[in-house]
Amino acid sequence: MDAASDRFSGYSGIVTSIDEVRSVIGEPRAPIVAKVIDHISDICRAFIEKSPFALIASANASGECDVSPKGDPVGFIQVLDEKHLAIPDRPGNKLAATFTNLLQNPHLALIFLVPGKLETLRVSG
Repeated sequence: MDAASDRFSGYSGIVTSIDEVRSVIGEPRAPIVAKVIDHISDICRAFIEKSPFALIASANASGECDVSPKGDPVGFIQVLDEKHLAIPDRPGNKLAATFTNLLQNPHLALIFLVPGKLETLRVSG
């Protein structure tokens, strides 16, 4: 039996509690937990300013999710202050899923990517 098999022995395949999740994946290390902050720091701002691509996740009032890609030249998403971003939109497929969802549910999540970097930046609010 390999290490992965040992790790999942006794696992039924259906997770029903956070305790079961933690028994499989463990607890996050302190530095990982510490990087979750409630504002856009100077480090976050610098990453966003270098990013030519982001993914925006939204959900409608029923909780149906959508992820939309957004891309343009570096710096296309502007940091207005430590709590607000300005994200331009392009007509694209004209579904306007993000806008439609945002009007129903004000919660969004973004992942910023920078070519050549292994790290990503997650922003939600």
